[in-house]
Formats: sequence, C-alpha cells, structure tokens
Amino acid sequence: MANQYNQYDSDEPVGIISKSQAKREATELQKLGATLLEFTPKQLLPLNLPENLLHAIKEGRKITANVATARNKQYIGKLMRNIDPAPIYAFLDAQNGITNAHNIWLHQIERLRERMVTDVKAVEKFIADYPEVDIQYLRQLIRNAQKERQQQAEGKHIPPKAFRELFQLMKQYIKEPATGYQDEVTAEEENNEE
Repeated sequence: MANQYNQYDSDEPVGIISKSQAKREATELQKLGATLLEFTPKQLLPLNLPENLLHAIKEGRKITANVATARNKQYIGKLMRNIDPAPIYAFLDAQNGITNAHNIWLHQIERLRERMVTDVKAVEKFIADYPEVDIQYLRQLIRNAQKERQQQAEGKHIPPKAFRELFQLMKQYIKEPATGYQDEVTAEEENNEE
C-alpha cells in the first residue's frame, strides 16, 4: 500500500517547475503581450482583459523610444502572468485566419483581372456570373488597361489607372467571403481610442 503522505508515490505530476522553465514561460507571455500592441483597445474588448493590462497596451502603442518600448513590453509580460493566455491565443488565431482569408480573396481577384485583360473568354464568364455589371464600362476599362500595358511595354512610364479601376470594379461584385469579423475599425476611430 502506497504511503498517502509521500508525494513521490503519486501518479500525479508534481507542481514544481524549474527556474529555466519559469523564465521560458515568462518570456513567452511577454512575447504574447507584445503582439497585443498591434491592436487597438477597442479591438481587444472581446478578450475582457484587466483594466491595468489594457491601459499598459494603450500606453505602449504611444511609446516610440526603444528603451521605453522594451520596458513597457516587460511590464505587459508581468501583467500577463496573472491571466489565462488561451483566449488571447484563440483571438490571434482568429485574426490571422481573417487576414489570410482576406488576402486569398484579393489574390483571386488579381488573378481574374489578369485573365480578363488577356482573355476574352474570362470577360464573358465574368459578365455571365455578374449580369448586373455595367458591361460597357467593364469593356472600356479592359481596353484602357490593355492600352496601358502596351504603352508600358513600349517604355512609356504611365500609371496603370484603368488596371486599378478594373480591380475596384471587380471588388464590388466579387464579395469577400464572410470572415465573422464584425469590428471594422476606421483610422479615425483608432485615433480616438488612443
């Protein structure tokens, strides 16, 4: 029969960690806290972070001096020791997924735009998929984009104005897949948060 007072007879892991392990965990929390500086306090509201941590993040976003930035990150890391990091990791994963989905959507439009400038069949398919598009304006943009490309090939330095306008037109019709991100923050709102 195992001695009930002997902690080493138990199958439970002992709750003691080494100093180096504690330091690694503290460094990891400091890095995690530093990533929160990329977000406005408004974007971080769903995390229900403690007020002192939100204040440190808000102040940290204003700091420009390297030494002060490092000190602020250390302070944020210290505050992070008192909270559960799991919701923050989930939040960051969701943000990265949104960013990736958005980038994929933009790249799909760019590839389609390139095909439309070089292939008439791609234009016809776009018109068939989006019959509400202004066909005359679409074809005009494509012709102008082709002219711009020809002039650039001849060595003329002209901006790809029609090529960009075509992209903007396509974005109006090819809707971005739903990302679940409700908190669109404008630059003005972001400045008001600081």
